[in-house]
Amino acid sequence: MTQASTSAAPTPPADDTLDPELKRIAIAVITGAVAVILDTTIVSVALHDLSGALDASVETIQWVSTAYLLAMFVSIPVSGWAQSRLGAKRLWLVALAIFFLGSVLCALAWNAESLIAFRVVQGLGGGVMMPLMTTILMQAAHGRNLGRLMAAVSLPAALGPILGPVVGGLILGGLSWHWLFLVNVPFCVVGIALAVRMLPADPPTTRIPLDVVGLGLVVPGVVGVIYGLSQVGGEDGFGSPDVLVPLVGGLVLIAAFTGWALRRGSSALIDVRLLRHRPLTVSTSLMFLAGAALYGAMLLLPLYWQIVRGHDALGAGLLLIPQGVGALASRTVAGRLTDTIGGRWVAVVAFLVMCVATVPFAFADASTPQWWLLLALLVRGFGMGAAFIPLMTLAYQGLERHEMPDASIFTRTAQQVGGSFGVAVLAVVVANVGFDEAFWWSIAFTLVAAMLSLLVPARSSSPAPAPGPSAAAR
Repeated sequence: MTQASTSAAPTPPADDTLDPELKRIAIAVITGAVAVILDTTIVSVALHDLSGALDASVETIQWVSTAYLLAMFVSIPVSGWAQSRLGAKRLWLVALAIFFLGSVLCALAWNAESLIAFRVVQGLGGGVMMPLMTTILMQAAHGRNLGRLMAAVSLPAALGPILGPVVGGLILGGLSWHWLFLVNVPFCVVGIALAVRMLPADPPTTRIPLDVVGLGLVVPGVVGVIYGLSQVGGEDGFGSPDVLVPLVGGLVLIAAFTGWALRRGSSALIDVRLLRHRPLTVSTSLMFLAGAALYGAMLLLPLYWQIVRGHDALGAGLLLIPQGVGALASRTVAGRLTDTIGGRWVAVVAFLVMCVATVPFAFADASTPQWWLLLALLVRGFGMGAAFIPLMTLAYQGLERHEMPDASIFTRTAQQVGGSFGVAVLAVVVANVGFDEAFWWSIAFTLVAAMLSLLVPARSSSPAPAPGPSAAAR
């Protein structure tokens, strides 16, 4: 593993734009990734309608989202090993085809149980695609224009909260629920065609056997943690056996996997020794907190608009558009600043902007002027979009090409687990003491992230290695 120096070594100046080949690769993978992000946000606003259409209880229909999330975590840890066996292009096409198949099957579901089963198929494909998208682009960039590249990678995540609730509301208002999943089909078809044509061919790098023991430890471990956190919304909160048993059991399995992986080294399913690399460790920690702040607020804000202000689901989705617009607006600026001045102050300022822009909601009530809250959402989105770019860029500084897939797994898992943690905590707070206190908790998560962002290096201290597979590839 290459250790990045923490000295203020000069960095070669980045070109002002991405090279044409990298742009083509970015277009190909982002097109497919939009389907995954869009599908998640569309379904999140449609659970009530699905419950009625499929004659299922709320407890049952919640598994349409939960099963998808858990399936993603089953496949995320395997993505690095699968890339080494198949190559990035083949794996991307396989994962996107699985997601496409799952989308079609979901549209054909005949009851809640079949829909939940087919959502698992979707999740298995989507779980591979999200870390693989970042890995493909980072390996193709060869250490150049990483901030601008991360601005491109963040596009699906920025578009999802804007388009998902609106598209979902429009579909449910004029079409049957089946179109919630059929809307993915054009993105998948075009994404597959672009990937076949634009992604560079890359042969498999190794034939290392799958770490079955590691897989048997880390997958149920992470799934246990995520499932336990998803059950926190019950009457007993974190004290419920439905929370504690899977949560504690999952943490024990993750600890066991860590010990196993340390002994196995580079032949482990995920090389945990990479966390000795300070930029990756800082990035992973901050992605956890950023996920808690982002996804926790994604729980609070729609509920605030619906419960406190009396809007329906579509109205709440439309009122969240300013936050997505802000996130889109900040991507290019944050990418350029990360490349030119470094990520530390971009991250610190971005998280502080999120804090300040969330404060109005902590004081808001039913009579607070709506224009003021929409302005706060626009500013909050600007900070939110800017915060993730330096954190994602930081994770790959100084890593060898063959280490990047595992780095993608760490950051993606940290963000999603942090999101589940943030949702769980804020669900308990809002249920017991109300929205104002819950927003203060969200602000606290963001403030901690702002302080930890001071650990981000001021400048990228070493460029990524030259193109081509490493001799030490796994």
